[in-house]
Amino acid sequence: MNTPKDPMTSMTYAPLEQLASAIQRGELSSEALLEAQLARIARHDGQLHAFTDVYADEARASARGLDQMARAGVRLGPLHGVTVAVKDLFEVHGKPIAAGSRARPPRTSAISAAVVERLRAAGAVVIGKTHTVEFAFGGWGTNAAMGTPWNPWDLGTHRTPGGSSSGSAVALAAGLCSASIGTDTGGSVRIPAGLCGVVGLKTTRGLISRHGLIELCPTHDTVGPLTRTVRDSAILLDVLSGADPRDAVSLPVPARAVLPQLDAARGVAGMRVWTLPEAERVDVDAEVLAAYDTAVQVLEGLGMQRVERALPQSCAESMRVAGSLMSAEGYANLGDLFEQEGLEFDPHVRRRILLGRDIGAAQYLHLLKARERAKADMLAAMDGVEVCAFPTNAIAAIPLTEVDELTTPLSRFGRFVNLLDLCAVAVPAGFTGLGLPVSLQLIGRPFDEATALRVGHAFERATHWHLAVPPGLS
Repeated sequence: MNTPKDPMTSMTYAPLEQLASAIQRGELSSEALLEAQLARIARHDGQLHAFTDVYADEARASARGLDQMARAGVRLGPLHGVTVAVKDLFEVHGKPIAAGSRARPPRTSAISAAVVERLRAAGAVVIGKTHTVEFAFGGWGTNAAMGTPWNPWDLGTHRTPGGSSSGSAVALAAGLCSASIGTDTGGSVRIPAGLCGVVGLKTTRGLISRHGLIELCPTHDTVGPLTRTVRDSAILLDVLSGADPRDAVSLPVPARAVLPQLDAARGVAGMRVWTLPEAERVDVDAEVLAAYDTAVQVLEGLGMQRVERALPQSCAESMRVAGSLMSAEGYANLGDLFEQEGLEFDPHVRRRILLGRDIGAAQYLHLLKARERAKADMLAAMDGVEVCAFPTNAIAAIPLTEVDELTTPLSRFGRFVNLLDLCAVAVPAGFTGLGLPVSLQLIGRPFDEATALRVGHAFERATHWHLAVPPGLS
């Protein structure tokens, strides 16, 4: 397992919790951290193509100000002085936003998204914006118009980074930032996290405000962090969650800090874990299945009780219903743009959007009813289990030359979580023979991120896969 040896490289790969603590103690400055990561961006992002924009000057000014506060004993919050990158779907006041598209010139944002506001209020330095699949509609991570980020685990072959939060995962995995923010509509945080070897959290719809986010499918869209550790995801969840009257689906759920719940005295012993049904193991890559089965054995070794049962609705059927809803709502939001001729679109995204043109009101309402039935059936089926443990992705990263845009294998175990409005965390769980990351997905009930993260934290402490970094990125 490759781990960083050089002290400066180690710093850029350190968990944000560790970095923030070092800044608070005066052992590290925010400015030094930022400069190390800006140097890595200058050295590596020409190939990796993770960022659409790097806010070097503003970030330096912010870091210097945060260092002055730290020296005066002032701490804004748990992110004081660490760097966070945000997906190019979020508004950042005074900065261009394009949503991964060349169809129209980037506009300058007049507001900042709620997520950006909360990051800065907690002391984070927003280092820049990251690439996305055009309007976030794709799981491979490809973007024919603006270019596809390069999965950092193979610098010799351009492999799929996963999407749609492709740049956010690549930037984090390559040590170009300390954490990043993505969106998840059908796996778009978890898929790239899994392919790039980092942690990705899909939150319950309504938990984190979407104010200032360019939407694709409001029924499914959620905001989630990508981090090096499960603890870091819990920290960011506590920072970002909370009701926001500017978001129509934001919910006033009880405020309960997640971070203190990770280290429960009894650990995860006695918890019941629903494992992948035999019927869903078909067409999953053999190396992925082997790593998954080993991961389940780790969970059992921690005292968790394995539960085997069939899904009330197959992943394939959930894919169909969710995909139709995504096309219908995507067309409602973006159809006027994608109907125009002579503009530069990713042709694969355009095809997906225009599929929604043929979904009428009656069919759309039928899909919503089917979703509600499926949600109720799944919650009933989860009675007696704390979490489900499935693979994050059915395959590891493949060369771009082998991508078939008409297929969606990377969405197989992700999309049903959005359809059923569950929460889930993807955690590193091993490597293939080619050294490509494999990931375990822990799925919880709505608003039970604490349990999924608790299990993920216990797994992480027992395995240490999260400590590995891509080779060749010194």
